[in-house]
Amino acid sequence: MAIQWFPGHMHLTRKAITERIGDIDAVIEVLDARLPGSSANPLLAELTGRKPRLKVLNKQDLADPERTALWLAWYQAQDGTSAVALDASGPAPVRQLIADCHRLAPHRGGMAKPMRVLICGVPNVGKSTLINRLSHKRQAKTGDEAGVTRQEQRITLADDFYLWDTPGMLWPRIIVPESGDHLAASGAIGRNAYDEELVALQLLRRLQRHYAPLLEARYRLGLPADALASLHDEELLQAIGRKRGAMQDGGQVNRQKTAEIVLTDFRSASLGRITLETPREFDAWRAAALARDAERQASKDARRKARSAGQGAYAPASARKPG
Repeated sequence: MAIQWFPGHMHLTRKAITERIGDIDAVIEVLDARLPGSSANPLLAELTGRKPRLKVLNKQDLADPERTALWLAWYQAQDGTSAVALDASGPAPVRQLIADCHRLAPHRGGMAKPMRVLICGVPNVGKSTLINRLSHKRQAKTGDEAGVTRQEQRITLADDFYLWDTPGMLWPRIIVPESGDHLAASGAIGRNAYDEELVALQLLRRLQRHYAPLLEARYRLGLPADALASLHDEELLQAIGRKRGAMQDGGQVNRQKTAEIVLTDFRSASLGRITLETPREFDAWRAAALARDAERQASKDARRKARSAGQGAYAPASARKPG
């Protein structure tokens, strides 16, 4: 079962985007460069239609550069889409976003036809930090947890360039389990919506497979990469807990505290530059999830049809139409 989180204010955000999109010339979607597929909102694509879009792979300084290149090429190949990777805390790369928007909507510009851009993203993706860099002032609240921005606001970047900021929004039903896990690991989902230990174990499995040397460099478990990669995830969590002193009465490892350590280390990039998914992996996960979803829907439709047929067969004679 995939992790789900769609609190009430996200319904309001969806409504605000629907009402605003008709006046918008281009859409900036801010993604987390460590999970560029999982942090892309399929609901946003539905709401914004065929508006030209710029995919910003934010926090690229925390991501695996080789995988970032794969994702940029993947998004650039999509119709009406441009993509760029940047670190929102640095001033230089941010300035190119205005030029990118003008290339996406070349018919807009000047006081008579100002550029109107909607900026969106999942929670805690660094969107507010990016906006503050774009505007050279602190106009958007920032924070290390999901749901800091709660209201739409218009920000003037130039006399002929308006930016509409929207609160971070997920989508009502996350059908790709890996996406839910990765969003939770990144801090994009409220803490009450997932089990930190389960998310940390899933994260460790991904890191064992692709970044075992980084795990050893961080936690110094004294294991070669192949031995560390072959450990059961729960054994690895226990080993990390013991190494980091996350113990409780009776000499047992405090699994909850250890899970928090692992998640904090990932979010702060203390483990190194990591990307949890490639375009090929994400496409496979999504295809499998859509197939499972279609099977469940077909089964549900069959049960509903069977119930309807049964009710018709046993309807009282007075309720049946005369032959």
